[in-house]
Amino acid sequence: MDMYPKREMRKNKKMSENTKSLPSTSINWYPGHMAKTKRQITEDLKLIDVVIEVLDARIPVSSQNPDMKELTKNKKKIYILNKSDLADEKETLKWENKLRTENSVAISCDSNSGKGINKVEKTILNLMQEEQEKNNQKGRTGKPIRVLVLGIPNVGKSSFINRISKKTTMAVGNKPGVTKQKQWIRLSNNIELLDTPGVLWPKFENKKVALNLSFTGTIKDEILPKVEIAYRLLKFLIENYKSNVLERYKLDENVIQDILSSDNQENIKIYDIMCLIGKKRGCIVSGGNIDDEKVSNIILDDYRTGKLGNITLEKVEK
Repeated sequence: MDMYPKREMRKNKKMSENTKSLPSTSINWYPGHMAKTKRQITEDLKLIDVVIEVLDARIPVSSQNPDMKELTKNKKKIYILNKSDLADEKETLKWENKLRTENSVAISCDSNSGKGINKVEKTILNLMQEEQEKNNQKGRTGKPIRVLVLGIPNVGKSSFINRISKKTTMAVGNKPGVTKQKQWIRLSNNIELLDTPGVLWPKFENKKVALNLSFTGTIKDEILPKVEIAYRLLKFLIENYKSNVLERYKLDENVIQDILSSDNQENIKIYDIMCLIGKKRGCIVSGGNIDDEKVSNIILDDYRTGKLGNITLEKVEK
């Protein structure tokens, strides 16, 4: 607990600034190329047999474009729960079951290591078995199975396609919107993949979705205040994965419990824990204060790279 009233007043003022609620209006961002891509996908779907939608296994709901969900509702579908190496395995299994229907299936994958990739082609063939048999009976044995691959920026769609096609010719990166142009890729078993640029939707009505996309780096850090995002993420982690935080930053559990059980407002409690992390990591500026921006970068980077452990932000039961 802070012993100095003036310092406490400064801290309270600072936290009221750092943890302001997200903008009350919807967050709008819809680059022109995304609108153009949506129109092109609408046309391409007329040629498509199966849709693969690459999701982030940590946020299976927030990483699903509702526009694409509506456009592809009548297609056979495979959900790729990508980045499963960063997600809570038990939660990923629950999502696989949740997303399984008569015409859709979910497969957990790690496109970097290739885990789960070998199941994808087999699943495409299983979904198309009845149609392929009908085509064979009609003498259309050479007709390829055409598959459209969708995914919002930063879910690892390009890495997935590189892995399944055994190619490394596509542009891959951690920056949202790296893939720019449409391209067909031929796989074995007479399967053709159509890749598309990552498409976000016009605006985020749900602030929780916006936060989840910010936590994982899908929304650029410049769009929402970074300290606020790190604060919200740390709050979630303390409530759901406290042991991961304690272990990563070597925090004393008794000290953290004392902070959480104090009479301070919730934002002050979380900020006190951020300050402890900052001290542990040397994020000190003049006067012994904590560099909020620096400690925020550390927390966000540790989550996004898996250094905080396997963490799923969206759980089936919620």
